[in-house]
Amino acid sequence: MTCPIDHCGPGDAAPVTLDPFVTDLDAESAVLRAAGPLVRVVLPGGVGVYAVTRHAEARALLTDSRVVKDINVWGAWQRGEIPPDWPLIGLANPGRSMLTVDGDEHRRLRTLVAQALTVRRVEKLRAGIEALTAGMLDRLAALPAGERVDLKAEFAYPLPMNVISELMGVDAAEHPRLKALFEKFFSTQTRPEEVPQMMADLGALFSRIVESRRENPGDDLTSALIAASEDGDHLTTEEITNTLQLMVAAGHETTISLIVNAVVALQTHPEQRARVLKGEVPWENVIEETLRWSTPTSHVLIRFATEDIEVGDRILPKGEGLVVSFGAIGRDEEQHGPTAGEFDVTRTPNRHISFGHGPHVCPGAALSRLEALVALPALYARFPDLTLAVAPEELRHKPVLTQNDLFDLPVHLA
Repeated sequence: MTCPIDHCGPGDAAPVTLDPFVTDLDAESAVLRAAGPLVRVVLPGGVGVYAVTRHAEARALLTDSRVVKDINVWGAWQRGEIPPDWPLIGLANPGRSMLTVDGDEHRRLRTLVAQALTVRRVEKLRAGIEALTAGMLDRLAALPAGERVDLKAEFAYPLPMNVISELMGVDAAEHPRLKALFEKFFSTQTRPEEVPQMMADLGALFSRIVESRRENPGDDLTSALIAASEDGDHLTTEEITNTLQLMVAAGHETTISLIVNAVVALQTHPEQRARVLKGEVPWENVIEETLRWSTPTSHVLIRFATEDIEVGDRILPKGEGLVVSFGAIGRDEEQHGPTAGEFDVTRTPNRHISFGHGPHVCPGAALSRLEALVALPALYARFPDLTLAVAPEELRHKPVLTQNDLFDLPVHLA
């Protein structure tokens, strides 16, 4: 077969069109893996890029200096083929921050964030996360017996949103507006005519938060970034604002999906759930296996090749965009063996890259793991008889290309 999209590279067959409605992520990931380590794909809106689908090749590309975050390297961007109202423009071109620069500039912008999120400093947040979790579980326990509860809305969402907001200095009063805007930001179904206003509204909201912290600094990371700028670290207001937006977005979305996906995995694998609740298998195993098998981040947009790069028997051409398909990578049999498609909390070793790899590895990985490690055992200790309120096949994926996310998680707590 021939590739119907311009600028295809050697070895390309017909491209895989990624489903904007995400009706069956597992099946789509299997198709991507079967197509090879580097696959031509079509993003919503008809934008053609490449996807890396295997563990070893992804690790290599994520540490390859020829793969960069500078959108000006992207041939399609240079040619004016990416419209400003493309629904995914905010993910491809989110403004200058540690997400979009490389080398020395990346290290400069990342240093303060990385210092704030070391494993040791994150561990100091444990007591606050435990108290927040206990309060939420108290509220759930007070609900009428047998009532159907959306565990995502009532637990998995507010926990990480409150944690990251406190860390970054975002007032809780902003949460409803943030939720509405991030729904549009991540969705593949946001109408093109809504995109420019949505991006402007997000920018204005985070600019207002930065100015609030500038006027009333606190013990939070945004205040620390502002102080560093004033001390001569040369962080611009744009860099501070975009870093804040990046941290809030990534700092709650990934953890929501991790908690939700872990509950679904345990409820659909009752024998393994029983072993975990009996203490035969540690909760750390549940978290790592969920990260691998039902990774919170399905695809990460977007990197760009500064020259032709060999990827197995394929070529990632110069000027092309690269998506990292973590949903496919997590079940790579070449990395995880013939049982890669199975959920197994006893799996060892379990070396996945679901938080990324290389210079742009997720700085909030330790925080996300800690939140899940507090939330999940506390949830099941309080509600050991928790059950899904719908059949697993009735759970609905949100139309979000980058997150393995559900609309809701209906459960009965007892």
